[in-house]
Amino acid sequence: MSAISNFKVPTIEEVSPENQEIFKTLKSALGFVPNIYAAMANSKNALGNYLTFSNGATSFSKKEKEVIDLAVSQVNGCKYCLSAHTAIGKMNGFSDEQILELRAGSASWDAKQNALAKISRSIAETRGKVDQALVADFYAAGYNNENLVDLVVAAGIINITNTFHNLTDVAIDFPVAAEL
Repeated sequence: MSAISNFKVPTIEEVSPENQEIFKTLKSALGFVPNIYAAMANSKNALGNYLTFSNGATSFSKKEKEVIDLAVSQVNGCKYCLSAHTAIGKMNGFSDEQILELRAGSASWDAKQNALAKISRSIAETRGKVDQALVADFYAAGYNNENLVDLVVAAGIINITNTFHNLTDVAIDFPVAAEL
């Protein structure tokens, strides 16, 4: 089964007034409107709902959020998110080698990020039926129940984006991530 090969990425003139405002905000903040977000604007409501959810407060740092996004996106095979989060991961201080290791589900340079990468990858692979040893390692690394709840939410958010791109195959507008 393949993705929709010609899914429409609308321009600002082709979206609802609410989405036009979001496009303006994104362009101001990022310098452009990423295709994945523009494609979500085919729905009058989805883009705003998604951004509210994905930009919500979390107990994770920006770097930790990238650990989750990279590990889950690799399992889900989302080239768009791997490309976007490789770029964002670099902006948050990860090296190319570290990003590749995070995508594989580990972080040998940091015990806490390693536990997070391993459990994130397992959540995606097992749909949450994670080996309890990984959960114990997560807690032993210094995470708590709040972090576990936020991890499930973060994995769910990136899962939405991964699924959307895997279905629609909108053009990648970041430097394309290397194969693992």
